[in-house]
Amino acid sequence: MGNFFRSRILSFKNAFRGWWYVIRTQRNAWIHAVITFLVIVLGFSLNIQVRDWAILLIAISIVWLAEFLNSALEAVVDLASPQEHPLAMRGKDVGAAAVLISAISAVLIGILILGPPLLVVIKAWSN
Repeated sequence: MGNFFRSRILSFKNAFRGWWYVIRTQRNAWIHAVITFLVIVLGFSLNIQVRDWAILLIAISIVWLAEFLNSALEAVVDLASPQEHPLAMRGKDVGAAAVLISAISAVLIGILILGPPLLVVIKAWSN
């Protein structure tokens, strides 16, 4: 049983090492982090409903998931093809497109959820 817990702890350690790698090395991860923080602060400020939180958290998670998978894909492609190759570039481009699609979707979800209550606040301030 002790071996099971040691292997789980090691798994978490490896996962956090991967997380730290992405945060440290991927510039877009910092953009995602700032936007994630701003969305969370705005959500609390606007006192959004639990259902809306669930949708926002799913959207945020999908963007982060795409970023992490893209980073993993890039590392594997660089290992397999250290020289430039059209297929390696295509794989990296497709991974980047996945991040872009998820980010655009998350922005649209954020606008749909946060936009209406934010407009109410803005209108109240302007009166």
